[in-house]
Amino acid sequence: MTDQVLTVIDNGVGRIRLNRPRAIHALTPDMCEAINQALLAWRADPAVKAVMIDHLPAPDGDPKLSRGFCAGGDIALIAKSAKTDCVEAERFFHVEYRMNHLLFIYDKPIVAFIDGIVMGGGVGLSLPCRYRVATERTTFAMPETGIGLFPDVGGGWFLPRLPGRVGAWLAATGSRIDGADCTAIGIATHYVGSDTLDTLKAAILADPDSLSELLDHASEQAPDSRLVAQRDRIDHLFASDRYEDILAALQADGSEWAQKQLAVLATKSPQTVKVALRQLVEGAAFTDFADNMRNEYRLACHIIRRPDFVEGVRAVIFDKDNAPQWTPATPEAVDDPLIDSLFAPLAPEKEWTPLPQTETCHDL
Repeated sequence: MTDQVLTVIDNGVGRIRLNRPRAIHALTPDMCEAINQALLAWRADPAVKAVMIDHLPAPDGDPKLSRGFCAGGDIALIAKSAKTDCVEAERFFHVEYRMNHLLFIYDKPIVAFIDGIVMGGGVGLSLPCRYRVATERTTFAMPETGIGLFPDVGGGWFLPRLPGRVGAWLAATGSRIDGADCTAIGIATHYVGSDTLDTLKAAILADPDSLSELLDHASEQAPDSRLVAQRDRIDHLFASDRYEDILAALQADGSEWAQKQLAVLATKSPQTVKVALRQLVEGAAFTDFADNMRNEYRLACHIIRRPDFVEGVRAVIFDKDNAPQWTPATPEAVDDPLIDSLFAPLAPEKEWTPLPQTETCHDL
């Protein structure tokens, strides 16, 4: 058991507390394993009524270490493995996706407090939960197209189920949205002020059987969403599942907003944007969350072997020159056979499998 995530039972509440503040609680394989073990144990324990996921405050309240819920997965570990035999990266994806799936089908209520930064792996840790509580400090994003990866950890399921074309826009551009936006489009089920979080958590710990009622009682009216104000543009200009059509629509529109989207997209891996758009189409058609995770595991195993992932991590995470050299370099050069190869099944013994349990599910 790792001290980077603390798992305890407190008055009938199973608590999962992320404890890696210097990395904004980015997930490691050991953290995912610990979460899986705790969830499985609590699932069979009648004394556990509900589960609460949050992050521990930074030591001494250091604001530099108090920026968020979870910034993603351990990208450095994955990139290092991708440069060699990919074994550790594949193990990470396998156990993380099992965690995403277990959270999704869990039959006891889970509440995730997405206070601060929630990106990548943090999205996969929270969106499968029945309740997601945002605050004025919430910053949500799926930024994977900027590092040559793709919006995984369940993104293929959740993003196409958001209103209109918001999911396609988030997946392609990696845009950041706030707590009010998250509440408006259903990413968050509740919105509260960050200064009330401790009181709310204490109330849940005192009466876990009343979790839903306590959340509803504490919920506040979120501020107006800036994202909602852009919905018509997003739905119109990101209407196509074909990347070239989106670019053409943005260029033809010519507005300041459209030009900003073009500038953002120009920094993203063309391969990854095309993967993400197809991923969301396929994810929208799945009726079983496990099928979505199997699809994403195939993508992960193939994509980490392509040049864009290691190059994207180099440019954005390590060297920070923000000047990745993508291969292929243009959307037009990313042909259908390449994309088809990234969605291809793995050898039967390599395919992703969920943890063994009775399957139930709920929608976003």
